[in-house]
Amino acid sequence: MALALLAAALGGALIATHWPSNGRVNTAVAPLARGGAPDSFSPVIERVAPAVVSIYAEGAPSPPMLVLPDLPFLSPELVPPTRRMSSGSGFFITEDGYVLTNHHVVEGAERIEVVLHNERRLRARLIGSDPATDLAVLKVSGGRFSYVDLKRAGSPKVGDWVIAIGNPFGLGATATAGIVSAYGRDLGSSFVDYVQIDAPINRGNSGGPSFDAQGQLVGVNTAILSPSGGNVGIGFAIPADTARSIAERLIARRPIERGYMGAALQDISPDAAAALGLSEPKGALVASVTPGGPAAVAGLKPGDAILKVDGRDMEDAEAVTRAVTGKRPGDRIALELFRTGQRLRLELTLVARPPEDMLQRLAE
Repeated sequence: MALALLAAALGGALIATHWPSNGRVNTAVAPLARGGAPDSFSPVIERVAPAVVSIYAEGAPSPPMLVLPDLPFLSPELVPPTRRMSSGSGFFITEDGYVLTNHHVVEGAERIEVVLHNERRLRARLIGSDPATDLAVLKVSGGRFSYVDLKRAGSPKVGDWVIAIGNPFGLGATATAGIVSAYGRDLGSSFVDYVQIDAPINRGNSGGPSFDAQGQLVGVNTAILSPSGGNVGIGFAIPADTARSIAERLIARRPIERGYMGAALQDISPDAAAALGLSEPKGALVASVTPGGPAAVAGLKPGDAILKVDGRDMEDAEAVTRAVTGKRPGDRIALELFRTGQRLRLELTLVARPPEDMLQRLAE
């Protein structure tokens, strides 16, 4: 059975539906020895859960559908349009009512409502969204909301505990726990290095947060890999640092600009690695360089192998692209290259990444 990558969220046992509120929620709780199993996750959940909300979005009706009958002597039926309804999760990131969630939860919504941990319902408006990272920021009126401080992100190791909270299948406030399974998962995005977790997440809680055992944000739950549409223990979250960067720009109403160096890249195959004289097929091979672009100005050439960006080893071409697009126009980066048997170091200043349709024309 083919695996399906699904927009997802949290699932599992319903732990509680009401929690006390006390302002900023992800100040570290009582420390837990790394690798140790806690007697209970309750202290962490009680602290962070008040910041988590359920989100219900209503969109414009779909066009009328003409249904053709199986029998030729029956008349076609015009099915009336229905409004698009979706549910998901989110969490407050400021005391004055900014909420972070997934773009796909609120895409095309004309009416958005959030439900707090105490079942209070509030209308929300969309401040901005970034489809490339699947993140969106909402705003509700009011203040003194419990919130997650994005500047206090956690960095658990693979195998450390992770706690997910959200609204699976519309059940409302639900908490599950598991471990961090892996980092740097590639789901086909040039802009996100996903965190893989096995805390149960399911449909309906996309946009909900995951925390480490100290109550620090790990990521924004976004997708699952599943043959059936249900949880099988493979979930993915947008890392907290990516979420913070995008949320800050959306709140400030700044355009989401990404770095661009002007080079077409491809993975290095084992045969190419052998031909280049590399010990292993890692890094990115420069296929072409845009004339006049930052890479060309810095001296990057077709046939160069990019091995490191700012001192970090690059596994493949996608890793290099993410490293570059994770920067902003005007940022300066250092590339470590392998060219004709020698290691070289180049520095270049990034410019703004062109729109995707322009990039396609450049690649032609």
